[in-house]
Amino acid sequence: MAAREYQLEINEIDATLVSIEKVLDLPKLRKQAAVLEEEAGVPNLWDDPESAQKITSRLSRVQSEIAKLSGLRQRVEDLPILFELAASEPDGSGVHDAEKELDALKKSIGELEVQTLLNGEYDDRDALITIRSEAGGVEAADWAEMIMRMYLRYCERHNFKVDVLETSYAEEAGIKSTTFRVSAAYAYGTLSVEQGTHRLVRISPFDSQSRRHTSFAGVEVVPVVDQSDHVEIDEKEVRVDVYRSSGPGGQGVNTTDSAVRLTHIPTGIVVSCQNERSQIQNKATAMAVLQSKLLERRRQEEQAKINALKGDNSGSWGNQMRSYVLAPYQMVKDLRTDYETGNTSAVLNGEIDEFIEAGIRWRRSS
Repeated sequence: MAAREYQLEINEIDATLVSIEKVLDLPKLRKQAAVLEEEAGVPNLWDDPESAQKITSRLSRVQSEIAKLSGLRQRVEDLPILFELAASEPDGSGVHDAEKELDALKKSIGELEVQTLLNGEYDDRDALITIRSEAGGVEAADWAEMIMRMYLRYCERHNFKVDVLETSYAEEAGIKSTTFRVSAAYAYGTLSVEQGTHRLVRISPFDSQSRRHTSFAGVEVVPVVDQSDHVEIDEKEVRVDVYRSSGPGGQGVNTTDSAVRLTHIPTGIVVSCQNERSQIQNKATAMAVLQSKLLERRRQEEQAKINALKGDNSGSWGNQMRSYVLAPYQMVKDLRTDYETGNTSAVLNGEIDEFIEAGIRWRRSS
């Protein structure tokens, strides 16, 4: 590749980074960081732990964004010097290193460009993910647990904080359902494209005749509520049930009836929490989950009204959104974006970045 072609590629990623800097508004981010640093420096900050946690969390996210933008800008500015130095080396090894840095920068800037597409009202929030086994019996329960593992591995690879709030285990294998919170910048905007029905085709490990089975798992993604959301819940419209927490095979997590299940009678929404030690804590966490689900329901209703006015009858794009085939061939294909891969083991091990990126770009263009 000629030197001027390297410069052309550098110019292209530089232009992309300039547009990203404009969208993310670096000066505004720095002002936000200054205000948050001042708030975080108040001596009695931790008198209100909940408020302190929000301030320090927001500060960390803003500082991380600034550091990422500044770091990428410096690396782009260093690239021409890197290639210039590499060209003076007789063995050509420096050119290879410079190319690797150029490719790495392309990837990092591309990922950040996708983040700029996440400008929805709740996109920067934490996410609550609920996975349920659907049609397919024990196969579906096992598939739901595989999907849960896939997302937990994805979060682990990206250093996202995960809190599992509730898991209902199936009798033979797998899970009936689970709900967990993902805490990270733009967690909801990123993971919301995973909502829908995930279909698995494989030779069943539970079938003595080794026949091929199809099973389904449903994924629901909602944003975590904030104090400013004002989701009013009438206590009289919520049925509270308490029960004993349990693990796989019915093993008791503790010896008290501390797990809490809330049923919102007007909508039929049911949420549970069993990860806290006390019934009061579990009820508070479950109530927050219920608020998030009601907020998402309100958002969907508002969107439905807008779609009706626009004459948009496309309905929910999430239903049967991805197909995972493990037999007779291996293929994972997104039915909305047509993105596909034959590396099924990598996908099930949490390597779903390309599917998520394609989903975000598809949602923006649709």
